[in-house]
Amino acid sequence: MFNVCSTEQVKEFVPLKRSIRIHGHGTTIRLEEAYWTVLEQMAEDEELSLAKLLELISDTCLVANDKNLASCLRVLCLKYINIYY
Repeated sequence: MFNVCSTEQVKEFVPLKRSIRIHGHGTTIRLEEAYWTVLEQMAEDEELSLAKLLELISDTCLVANDKNLASCLRVLCLKYINIYY
């Protein structure tokens, strides 16, 4: 299991900033590339753009998570992987 943390996969650990618009409001989200990969897969599976997926997550998840979108996205990625893979 710990072989997945090799130097060959260092790019998965690098935080990436992406700018998005949620209901017309610009924001920047910083997540490791591994999370962006899962979010892109989620969007594809749901037949949504990544921007629309993030907007839907923002609308529903942040009610319980006090406006911390990055944290919410990380938890949803883990739940998604646990349920669907």
